[in-house]
Amino acid sequence: MRHGFLAPLIVCLTLGVSMLSGGAAQAANPAETFVADNVQKGLTILNDKHLSTSQRRSEFETFLVSLTDLHRIAAFTLGQYKRTASPADLEAFDAAFRNYAVAFYQSYFAKYTGQTLKVTGSQARASDDFVVQTVMIDPNDHSGQPPLEVDFHVRTNTGKPVVVDVAVLGIWVSLTEQNQFTAFLGQNNGSIPLLISHLNELTKGIH
Repeated sequence: MRHGFLAPLIVCLTLGVSMLSGGAAQAANPAETFVADNVQKGLTILNDKHLSTSQRRSEFETFLVSLTDLHRIAAFTLGQYKRTASPADLEAFDAAFRNYAVAFYQSYFAKYTGQTLKVTGSQARASDDFVVQTVMIDPNDHSGQPPLEVDFHVRTNTGKPVVVDVAVLGIWVSLTEQNQFTAFLGQNNGSIPLLISHLNELTKGIH
């Protein structure tokens, strides 16, 4: 049960991490510009052979935190259990979630460095709420199959654009996390400390 309830999530995140591995594309609004301008930054950091492992992790963590609202995502994944959680448990879960996300994305990033991301458009849900549509292009794929579709939910109401969710083939990662986490909590008397312990163990196992 080491990866247990997170197995479907790992598939989604493994694909979703590809967002960091592409080149910039012309964009028509701030959300598209944000996605297009930032995809190359993660690639540059993790491909920099002049950085030590610890330096690479530190710079990548700073990059990931600047790109996504991990605090907001962590709170969302707890669903209804957030309302009854103690401030101490929420703070501890937030830290555990951040460590897991950083470790996971960094570990799987190298598998997708050869691919490029192209922004194809966006949909405005509101004046500060966008879904940016992209495709992942693998230069080594000669199968003729359509490129992988990856969508980014971007909010611009926080002072700067941030990614609050990623969808791969229509599956939203944060929603998947919420379903998995709340199911785990439902089976464990709503114990956030137990969920934190499980996330910490998963983080330790990521290489």
